[in-house]
Amino acid sequence: MAILWALMALLLLSFVLLPVLRRRGMIEQVHPSHPDAADPADYGFVREEDLDIRMPGPDQDLLDVLDVVQHTQDYRAASQLLAGTEIAGELRWQRVQAFAGAAALELQQRPGGVSEMPGGQWLRVWRAEQPKDAGGAAVHAEFLVQQAWRTSTPGTDDFRIIMEEARDACGQAALLSPGDPVPYIVELSVARGLNYSQPEFEKLWLKILDRAPTHMGAHLAALHYWCEKWHGSRELSYSFAEAAAARAPQGSLLAAMPLFAVFEHLPEVNLVASFYQSEVVTKAVHGALHAVHSARQDDPMLAHVRHLLVFFLVRSERWAEAMGELIRVDGHVGALPWTLSANPAAEFTLYRALAVAGYEANGGSPASLLS
Repeated sequence: MAILWALMALLLLSFVLLPVLRRRGMIEQVHPSHPDAADPADYGFVREEDLDIRMPGPDQDLLDVLDVVQHTQDYRAASQLLAGTEIAGELRWQRVQAFAGAAALELQQRPGGVSEMPGGQWLRVWRAEQPKDAGGAAVHAEFLVQQAWRTSTPGTDDFRIIMEEARDACGQAALLSPGDPVPYIVELSVARGLNYSQPEFEKLWLKILDRAPTHMGAHLAALHYWCEKWHGSRELSYSFAEAAAARAPQGSLLAAMPLFAVFEHLPEVNLVASFYQSEVVTKAVHGALHAVHSARQDDPMLAHVRHLLVFFLVRSERWAEAMGELIRVDGHVGALPWTLSANPAAEFTLYRALAVAGYEANGGSPASLLS
């Protein structure tokens, strides 16, 4: 029976990939050693094993501090980095997530025991020694949220207990930094997990809008609540995303929100090749392309949008545009949609190879792309 299910899964996968791999005979799978095989290395792309799965794009200051904290188990460098990061900016939210994720992963790898200190101990020491440090409080709240989703099942008592602790931690973090949107952004995930009513959620959302009305990370976190698989519907999520895009100021990545709403409602298996050329997808892709071309090139959320564009552009067989995004994000794969895979680097590499093959099958070359 297991073999039968495996064969059925392979058959379904072939229906999804073959239209991309062999559309009208223009792209053909060959062995990597074949003289006609497209080679991503020709474009200077990073090898799969060297791709960074931790972040969507570069943040060398964060990487340096994470290295120090994890090697010394001393939290002070993390505290200093967050203290020097703009409160209402996207970067602070990303760094809070990264520190919390690092502590959670350490704890998962080293749960501790009679003679072993548990992983992530530096975060516990941080909270104990600096209870009024707003950065540490925010990281602790996010750590609890990640622990709930990682170790428990929504709806169970364990999940609810951890999420309620996270909600209390969000409140404490908010008191320590009244103008900081991050504690409320963390609570958006709590709201989803604890089934906040829509009026409760909207009250929380207004607190974020008061502090950071164009915060892209906050909008992406809120979008999950409005999705069909949680507490909303396809229509509500599209409405939320389109409203955000409509009020986006010039240069804001909020114009890409509809593409994230489309992604959240993709069917698990789509056998219709024309879906990715449909009006709803095309319109969302165009909005996202406009957003990335008009945004500041140092916007911390830019890589998030580019990664999702790679996914849709490859699926839409818009090879040259996909390659244009790939050369700007290659090297880091810690973003949707790759992080949903058990092996984000392998998933990204597959789409990258498809983009290269499609690009070259239509007359492209490294010289024409990189010139």
